Amino acid sequence: MTYKFKARLSSEWVLEKPSGTVLALSEVLRLLAAIDATGHIAGACRACGLSYRHAWGILRNAEKEFEAPLIETSRRQGTKLTNFGQHLIWANRRVDARLMPTLESMASELQEELERLYPESQQRLRLHASHGFAVEGLMQLANGMDMSPLELRYRTAIEALASLDRAECDLAGFQVSEGEYELPIIKRYSAWLNPDKHRLIHLAVRNTGLFVKPENPKGIKSVADLINPDVRFVNRQIGSSTRFLVGLMLAQLDIDTTKVQGFDSSEFTHMAIAAHIASGMADVGIGVETAAWRCGLAFIPLVKERYFFAVHRDTLETPQMQRLFDLMSGEQYQAYVSQLVGYDATHMGQVQTLEEAFGPAIMAAIKT
Repeated sequence: MTYKFKARLSSEWVLEKPSGTVLALSEVLRLLAAIDATGHIAGACRACGLSYRHAWGILRNAEKEFEAPLIETSRRQGTKLTNFGQHLIWANRRVDARLMPTLESMASELQEELERLYPESQQRLRLHASHGFAVEGLMQLANGMDMSPLELRYRTAIEALASLDRAECDLAGFQVSEGEYELPIIKRYSAWLNPDKHRLIHLAVRNTGLFVKPENPKGIKSVADLINPDVRFVNRQIGSSTRFLVGLMLAQLDIDTTKVQGFDSSEFTHMAIAAHIASGMADVGIGVETAAWRCGLAFIPLVKERYFFAVHRDTLETPQMQRLFDLMSGEQYQAYVSQLVGYDATHMGQVQTLEEAFGPAIMAAIKT
């Protein structure tokens, strides 16, 4: 019988004093986040499964260590975090958002190595993909159900497609903007996509745009405003498709990237971009609408992106791939994607040739 388990890795803050004493902050941060969400300590205690007395003890001990108040309580307004407390939880969210892809990929590798020690272990589908909420949900559901496990490595789109070309993965996730940026983006991918050998599985269409603070205090309306002297931009990592898209948009406006304050900065996920802005470290970034909504930011739509999995056509009929199709068409995953703000899963699971996906004109233009 195969041993059932789920390998997980997580990040945790600790404070170490000169004496060597260590204070773990996970419980403090979880409580502060719950207070921020509920607006009062009693609700936070219920959410965290803590007694009222124990919660106050955690808060008072943390305030003593930081030598700063973390909450403010009033009869009319309930309980809210101080500026110090807010910065603590946003710093934690940035750390989680930055580390999540790395930790998930490492946990997937660890689980794969452990499962190989069992003779009855199942063959795994290998997914290499840029980070996205639909991909994240697919991974969680696939490995929580009775189907062949899904091994995930977060990669840029080009890294994923190159892995597929070298037969190092079974599915490669990538996104393509609709409209005027479609051709240059597909040209960028074309070296690793073979019309005869590869097929595309449509996952979803998602809204991509600018993240700005609530009420948009800097009056940002478009990519052209990134060069305003008081605007701080936060970019995605070098090699990412979103960073390439930003470059295309700036080039279309004849804007030198050196004129954009923060163009050389980088974050690795949409949530990290959103957390960066929500915590006050930047004024604007680009990502999918879901992340902006989750962090309470305003969203200015720019493009719609289609997200695909590229696969080798000969693998489409394998039992492992068929089970993945069953999961994608199942009620649980459909419900998950339908609640993602800015996602449209109408054509999820549809298999297409490159020409069917992008049209004969685009495919002809790639060859010239």
